[in-house]
Parts: sequence; C-alpha cells; structure tokens
Amino acid sequence: MNITVIGCGRWGSFITWYLNKIGHQVTLYGRSSSKHMQEFFRTRSNGLITLEETVTLTSDLTAVNNSDIIVISVNSQGLKPLMEEIKEVRNKTVVLCMKGIEIGTGKRLSEIAGEAMDTSNKVAVWLGPGHVQEYLSNIPNCMVIDSEEDEVKERLVREFSSDLIRFYYGCDLIGNEVGAAAKNVIGIAAGMLDGLGLTTLKGALMSRGTREIARLIKAMGGNELSAYGLCHLGDYQATVFSEFSHNRKFGECFVKGESYGDLAEGYYTVRALTELSESYQAELPICQAVFEILYENKDIKTILEQLFARNLKNEF
Repeated sequence: MNITVIGCGRWGSFITWYLNKIGHQVTLYGRSSSKHMQEFFRTRSNGLITLEETVTLTSDLTAVNNSDIIVISVNSQGLKPLMEEIKEVRNKTVVLCMKGIEIGTGKRLSEIAGEAMDTSNKVAVWLGPGHVQEYLSNIPNCMVIDSEEDEVKERLVREFSSDLIRFYYGCDLIGNEVGAAAKNVIGIAAGMLDGLGLTTLKGALMSRGTREIARLIKAMGGNELSAYGLCHLGDYQATVFSEFSHNRKFGECFVKGESYGDLAEGYYTVRALTELSESYQAELPICQAVFEILYENKDIKTILEQLFARNLKNEF
C-alpha cells in the first residue's frame, strides 16, 4: 500500500519506520525548513530512528496525490491550515495520529479534517498508548483505530496490525478522541505531582481524572465508558508514569521552574477542555486546576490544596 506520512517529528518518523517495516511503500513528508527533516535528508536519522533506503523523503506536499493513505502527525492546533493545503485530494483515507482539540471551536480533529476535504475522502484516527523508545526495543503494545465507517476501520486494522502493535476497533469516535486528548492534561498534572514529591497522589488523580472526562464525553454525546478504554485510562501508564512522556515531563519541569523544549499537547488541550466544560456544563476540576496553574499563574500548592480538599461524595 502506498502511504504518505505528514510530520517528521518523533511520532511521525516512528510511524514511517513502522509502516515501512511491515511492508508498505512509505513516503515521509516534512517542510524544508524543519530541522528534523533536514537531518533526515542528511543522515536518514534523527538520532532515535533510522529510516531504510526504501523510505522516500520529500518536502513536496504533492506527494499525497500518489498515495492511497495519508497519515498525519503534526501539532493539533496546526491541523486546520495543513488541511487547507491538501483539501483538493480525492478518494484518500486520511489517518490522524495525533491527539488534541481545537482551541476556540472545541472541534475534534476528525471534524476538522472531514470539514476541510471532499466527501470522497475518508477519515480515521489512530490512538492509544505507546512510546517510540519502547517500540524500537521491540516491546509490543495495543492501540485503537476508529472511524465513522466500519469498512475503513476494518481495512486499516488489517493493513496496520503486526506483532508489535495490535489494533482494536474503536466504536465511539467522540469518546476516543476526547479521551485521547484529555489524557495529556492528566499527564501534565501527574508531572506536577512528581515535581512536588507528591507521586502518591497519582492514584486519586487517575480515578478522579477518568471520572471527570467520562462526564464530558457523555455530555458531548459519546459513550462515557470510552474514558475507561485504551484511549484514555488505558493510556495512563504511558502518559502518567513513563519517563518518555512529554506531557508528564513538561508538568514536572513547570513546577520546578525548568524550561522544557519539546511539544506537550496537553498545554493546548487544557485550554480547549475548559472551553468545552463551560459549553457543555460538565465539571472538570482537574483540567480547571491545570488551566489556572498554566494560564493564570496561580500558586500550584494552593490550587492542589483546593483540589484535594473538594467534597468527594459524588466524584467516584
């Protein structure tokens, strides 16, 4: 199968490596100004992943025209302008390998992609736990493919599955997308607890976090049980505990007053979630606490005291 991957960051380059490894013809696209792409052109490596010569490298976005499948792994807030650049494509399957919610509109990423393209195209999402470093060490994991169309899910699960990644069929696009995006916010909160030496509170964080995201999913018309699946609770191990989690590390660095240069999607997602909380009248105390710390510069210890002093009668 001919596949173009858009996005040459850590996850996009891994997807390229993985899809090539399981036998697909893969092209990796990155902008010519990207330092990551420049390094791939020079060495075919980013220091973590080395791409085989069978992978085509390009900075020409028209490569998508020759593909059956377009896999996208970019900053979630940059999806809309990217979709404008490829909106003329026809009869493609677009797979979004990213987690986020658009600030200002509250739209899920599949909505953004679907609205931008011709109806001859199909949209799916690739979500769930896993870190590049673990996959490269041949440690297997399970992930989810979801779409509004069963035929698309069946095709992608069949084509993308291997001994390294077992894919499950998603059955709740709203719940899986919202849950996947929201787990990054819980990851930031977990990192803050780590940074304060309060790792023991992660049990309460996980149970309460899952419950509040379940409330939001239900309010948005999804299945609240999706919060307990692979895309949210099932991704906590990789996000809340792992040394490789960008969001957890960002939260830890933030409370320690240290800079963190890598992308932490939860920083943007928490702003979108607080907007959705207001729109759907769904109480999200952990997300609200993270938002107040990151965006309103409120004292983290005061916010945590207030959060864990809440009346928990209806929380669990």
